[in-house]
Formats: sequence, structure tokens, C-alpha cells
Amino acid sequence: MNEQPKRTLVLASTSPFRRALLERLRVPFEQLSPEVDESPRPGETAEALVKRLSEAKARAAAARWPDALIIGSDQLAVCEGEILGKPGDHENARRQLSRLAGRRVSFLTGLCLYDSACDAVRLELVPYHVQFRRLTDGQIERYLRAEQPYNCAGSFKSEGLGISLFESMEGEDPTALVGLPLIRLVGWLNEADVPIP
Repeated sequence: MNEQPKRTLVLASTSPFRRALLERLRVPFEQLSPEVDESPRPGETAEALVKRLSEAKARAAAARWPDALIIGSDQLAVCEGEILGKPGDHENARRQLSRLAGRRVSFLTGLCLYDSACDAVRLELVPYHVQFRRLTDGQIERYLRAEQPYNCAGSFKSEGLGISLFESMEGEDPTALVGLPLIRLVGWLNEADVPIP
């Protein structure tokens, strides 16, 4: 375990995937569910939306932790200009994967590190791109039955069997695909005197 950071670190997300990623850094952190309206604003681009929501989630935790480093993150998947949400159930996931088969999908992850003590914000968009294989109905059905990725944008879990759906991946940080870009985050945390590793 790393030495204790001088400040409380907070993950403003209830995502089990983001929690698992942050646990890889072996630093203690708190976690909470940020109460944020995630509705897009009229004319708001996907890029602007994920950045705005990442910051809003981090700021939402400040009332509880007024002297903390708070991590906010949000992610959208975009295919040919269409924003893809979490499918929620088997039928929607089947439709989503059928649409994505053979196509390139961009995963846009907003990352915010908010210092609630001095109201300082670090905010960036970290993109990651996936080229899906051409998939048969049988492949899609077998995958969905095996992994049931109904709470994942794009209807897959890249850290599991979902990797079999891809032809190629492109980006600076593969953890951005899961929803928390650790490479960027570690740089920011080191600058904030949170020792990693």
C-alpha cells in the first residue's frame, strides 16, 4: 500500500468499473453518488456534455468534502454522430451491437480533478476509439448471454469477453475505454502530492 495521501481523495461515481480502476492505484479513497442532472443542453455536443458532467459530478461532492481532491468522470459512446447510451436490457443491447458491428465507435471520457479547498479544476476529454468486427447474430447473442453488459455504453465489457468483439483499438489510455483514464489521472494526482506509485 502506498503512503497515505495528505488530502482525502473522493470518487464522485457509483460505477463499479470506475471504482475497480481507481483501486488499481492502491490509494485510499471515499466514494459517493453525485446527484447531477445528466440531460444534455440544447445544441450541446457530446464532447461538451461529458466535460460538463464530469465537472458537475466532482463539484457535487464538495458540500460533503470541502477540503478534498474529488474525481469526476463521465463517458459517452458515439457512432456516426449518434450518442449511444447504456442498453438497459437484452433486446436493446442486441440492437446496439447489431448497429455497431463493422463500425468505428468513439468513446469520449471526461475527466475532472476538483480541489474543493481552493476551487481549482483540472478538466480534460480523453477519447478512445474501437473498430468493431463484423458480427453475426449468433456471435452477438452468445456474447450477450455470456456477459450481460446491460449497464455499459456500447453493450460490452472490454475488460472481459467484450474484447472479442473488436477488430482494433486506438487511443492513448486503454482505461479511458472503461471510464476512468488512469494515465492522465495519475499525472494530476502526482502533481497534487498524492504519491503514486
